[in-house]
Amino acid sequence: MRRLAAAVALCAALASGCGGSSSAGGPDRIDVAAAASLSDPVTAYARQFGRDHDVEVRVRFGGSDELAAQIRQGVPADVFLSADAVLPAELARAGLLDRPEPFASNRLAIAADPAGPVRSLPDLARPGVVVALGSDGVPVGKYARHAIARLPQPQRVALLRNVKSSEPDVKGVLAKVVSGAADAGIVYVTDARAARAEVHTVALPRSLQPAIRYDAGVAVGASPAGLARRFVEGLRSGAGAHYLRAAGFGPVP
Repeated sequence: MRRLAAAVALCAALASGCGGSSSAGGPDRIDVAAAASLSDPVTAYARQFGRDHDVEVRVRFGGSDELAAQIRQGVPADVFLSADAVLPAELARAGLLDRPEPFASNRLAIAADPAGPVRSLPDLARPGVVVALGSDGVPVGKYARHAIARLPQPQRVALLRNVKSSEPDVKGVLAKVVSGAADAGIVYVTDARAARAEVHTVALPRSLQPAIRYDAGVAVGASPAGLARRFVEGLRSGAGAHYLRAAGFGPVP
């Protein structure tokens, strides 16, 4: 599986190539910063949105915390799609985003090396098992640690002792497992599903599942603002929502 770089930019759904919007009569453009876990459905949606609205949609994917930091530093983003509600709310309070809106939900699962020792949740705490998590600053890492905190103390302590890697996004966690550098990692169900040919998926019990909510925010002063808002609306109830459900994302909690 090819790992997506944290700030990959792609040009999607152009009416005529990837030439931008500077020429007279050319398409408008919106820039979207999206959590890495959204890469498949948002890429597909961006292409369709571009065709339907004669607009260039440029998407960059990465850890939600890194993308939020880029927005604070002035990196262009008309739309921010975060794997949590906290980061968009912080940007809104800073006057950088309009009021964020939830558009999807998700769950956690264990992605394990098919030839490795992990076949159940307790296996993550076995001596010698190598576990990868998202860093504690990125949503998937926060969610994973929230789930681990609900385990009985001996199991929790043993599992955390086995964490040897903290990755900047969920794609990094999967890459560690697929490459054999980790026996297992805690990822989103949607990412485990997308990599099902390369990993063994172990479900996490409902009692450990945190509430995972994806929020979208339109940048204050986004240009063209109408298209940016329409892009977000389509994620809530339109073509974007269709791609999200097909990829395994749940509705707004």
